[in-house]
Amino acid sequence: MQGIKDRVAVIGMGCSRFGERWDAGVPDLMVEAAYEAYEDAGIDPKDIQAAWLGTVGSFRTGQPLAQALKLDYLPITRVENACATATDAFRNACYAVAAGIYDIVLALGVEKLKDSGISGLGSYEPPGSDVAPPVPPPSQFALAATRYFHHYGIPYEDGKRILAQIASKNHHNGTMNNKAHFQREVSVDQVMSAPMIAWPLGLYDCCGVSDGSAAAIITTPEIAKSFRQDYMLVKGLGLSVGAFGMLRDDWDFTSFPENVRASQAAYQEAGITNPREEIDLASVHDCFTITELIIMEDLGFSPQGRAREDVEAGAFTLEGDLPVNTDGGLKCFGHPIGASGIRMIYEVYKQLQGKAGDRQLKKADMGLTHNLGGRPGSFTASVSIFGRAD
Repeated sequence: MQGIKDRVAVIGMGCSRFGERWDAGVPDLMVEAAYEAYEDAGIDPKDIQAAWLGTVGSFRTGQPLAQALKLDYLPITRVENACATATDAFRNACYAVAAGIYDIVLALGVEKLKDSGISGLGSYEPPGSDVAPPVPPPSQFALAATRYFHHYGIPYEDGKRILAQIASKNHHNGTMNNKAHFQREVSVDQVMSAPMIAWPLGLYDCCGVSDGSAAAIITTPEIAKSFRQDYMLVKGLGLSVGAFGMLRDDWDFTSFPENVRASQAAYQEAGITNPREEIDLASVHDCFTITELIIMEDLGFSPQGRAREDVEAGAFTLEGDLPVNTDGGLKCFGHPIGASGIRMIYEVYKQLQGKAGDRQLKKADMGLTHNLGGRPGSFTASVSIFGRAD
């Protein structure tokens, strides 16, 4: 089987400001992200041959993208796949280019949640969605936290402090990102003393609800060279959808098998055998602090049950050996579902180019993005790996 490795390149990306965007409608957010991507790539909108739109609750067809960007009569595919929606739109666009069907395409994710009246924390599925959970997301992941603490014999205060360090780290990174919804420091003590949402997860253990959009221009490496030298190569794409999840009587809540399968597929395509050593940065789905902790183990960055040791050692900070959520993550951007995956790719893209400003890493040659979402009974996980052109 021929994989995706080095068969497609990203030559331009854009990302709107995330937050309570009362000043912008869905079309405005799409224009904000897409036109930054056009300018970054140095292309004209008429160069786009096809587009993929990721969104969960905003609309059901690709027509609003055509209208907002004036992509008249182009093939536009609307994609929805739980919290992996944006990444799956990107993935499908990559496959179309790799197959030789198109030369230059657009992948864009968007979601406008604040006008919907939604006030939940962590994530949101629109009424009537087939991925709508029977219990609120904080409650779902609180089950994972309590079970994780019990399974590994971690006292509540110790476990809570570990999760608080994750939240504080991500908020620190977000202070250096002017596109993030939340841009202020939150101390470990503040996290631990915040109001409880779903025990043991407090207010700062949960990501917020935001509006936002992100876009990517995808082409072949051969074409990319004619546009710029610092383009980004796609190294591996993994997607895993579980059939049973929480309904399995042998599942212990301490790992998400979909994460493991998606990462294994992406690593195999990218030729990665030691992710902790070969990946320079990761942007993962920290919808809740416990999720980030478990993800570190599922992706092979930490041994099972020992991610807490890496957290306490500062391994995942900007100064650590594997920085995680360098842009602030979902904790600082919120989670406009259809946009989050490409927003994560945007951060890896900037880091690999050396254009991440104050949060720029000294070494950024290989980056990873990850999403996890769904409902009890079926989770969807995506893992994407990117490398510098050189």
